[in-house]
Amino acid sequence: MKIYLDVSRLNRPFDDQNQSRIRVETTAVTLIFERVDAGLWQQVSSEMAVIEIDAISDTDRRNRVRMLLPESTSIMKLNKATFDRAEVLGRIGFRPADAVHVAAAERAKADVLLSCDDRLCRLAKRRKNDLQVQVANPVDWLKEMDDADA
Repeated sequence: MKIYLDVSRLNRPFDDQNQSRIRVETTAVTLIFERVDAGLWQQVSSEMAVIEIDAISDTDRRNRVRMLLPESTSIMKLNKATFDRAEVLGRIGFRPADAVHVAAAERAKADVLLSCDDRLCRLAKRRKNDLQVQVANPVDWLKEMDDADA
């Protein structure tokens, strides 16, 4: 199982944990990383995530989030095909950075792109027939996975 985590997902463990939604999503990302670390799932990413992480102004947070990226061999280089696909996704409503993440996840043949961005998840659900990757909130997706294993 290939998992692509966008930067909203990678940031979640470092967000204010006083909100119950954030705590639940943080727990989900912890469980996902446990399965990645156990070799059950593979994490993939792209240079888009690196660009977004490098833009985080808080140096400590930037460094902590960067540590959640997979090894460099699992970070896709952005190329013309990725940007061309992102342009198509932009025309159907995806914001530019989200479109690049979706295009990169598709190119990496990820099984799922996990995001805490409600807008991205809702749009992807509406446009799922136009996508080559499932996009989901990690809590909802993890529940689906656990239900499938039961």
